[in-house]
Parts: sequence; structure tokens; C-alpha cells
Amino acid sequence: MKIIKYKELESTHKYLIQSVKNGDCTLPLAIVSDNQNGGIGSRGDSWESLEGNLFLSYAFKIEELPKDLPLGAVSIYFSYILKMVLEELGSKVWVKWPNDFYIERKKIGGMITHIHKNIVVWSVGLNLHSSPLDFGVLDINVDRDELIEKFFKKLEIKILWKQIFSKFSVEFHSNRGFTFNSNGVRKSLSDAKLLYDGSISINGEKVYNLR
Repeated sequence: MKIIKYKELESTHKYLIQSVKNGDCTLPLAIVSDNQNGGIGSRGDSWESLEGNLFLSYAFKIEELPKDLPLGAVSIYFSYILKMVLEELGSKVWVKWPNDFYIERKKIGGMITHIHKNIVVWSVGLNLHSSPLDFGVLDINVDRDELIEKFFKKLEIKILWKQIFSKFSVEFHSNRGFTFNSNGVRKSLSDAKLLYDGSISINGEKVYNLR
């Protein structure tokens, strides 16, 4: 697996997806940037990017996913594995459904995924040292490159989805009191039930992760 580092990109996510579509990159491939001037958040929103934080994208062939991982749960899977790495380093970060990183009630980052033909691209932004107004910062001091190395080492284990799901489902109660956006409508997670495929059920309505 190759990691290419840049001083600045508009967005590691946009850059890597375009490289995949152009067919001008060898997979698996990770892209890291010191800074972004046009980062993407959930649902296509912009993500304000401050220098020194984590901006990472990774592309790989879909057959490398764990065999039991539903495609709708890809964001949860990779978000939770990064959460596990941060937890091992002493952080109290938690994952809000389906792909946001929180310290207590402050969002500190998120992950988005994109599937193009047989290729998966996921991207993560995480406030390691600084944050925009109303957002939070990681609660431990960590070197970005060391974190990336530990993350990819953890990914090499290829933990099964059923193991991740069992952990995430136990912690799902942390979502109570939070909301999410569904087709432009804010909905509460207080009565949501997490389903095995990564979706949630609210009052009998099944809601999928589309990020």
C-alpha cells in the first residue's frame, strides 16, 4: 500500500476519486494532505479544514472488504476501527451514527465513503489540534503520521463486521439525544434501533446510511 503526501489539496476525497475514475493510480492507495481548501463533509456539505489536522483518503478494491460487511455499513466499519485505535491511545472519542467522531457532545470529525464500480474510497477528517467554532478537538496529543500508521496496521487485521457491530451496538445508546438529517429533515436518534446492515429503524421506518 502506497501513501502519497501533499502540502495542500482542495480535498483528498475529490482528488482520489478523480484519480480512480481516470484510472491513473495503482491500488491500494492513500492520500494525505497537510491542508485542504475545499474539504467535503456529510451529505456534500463543506468541512472547514485547518492546517495540522488529519485529512486522509484511501482507495482499494471492494473484494478486500470483510466478507460479512454490508456495503451500507462501510462508513461505520472504518469509523469504528479508527475509534478503536484512538481509544488504545487514551482517547474517549465515540462514533455517532453513522460516521461522525465526537468527544462528549462536540463533533471533532467524520468519515465519508464512495463506491465507484468495484473500488471503495473512504475519507476521514479529524480535528487533531484545532477546530472551527462550535466543533471540538481530539482529547489526546497524537502525531498524525503515527496515527495513520497505527490505523492501517489495525486495518490489516481485517476484523469481521460482526465483531465491530457487537461493539458499536453496545455503545449505540450514546446517540440518544442527538439528531441526524434525512432528506433535509432533522430526525431524533432517541428511539432509533440499530440494524445489522448498518441502517436504523425509527418507528418502523428503515433509514440507510447514505454517506
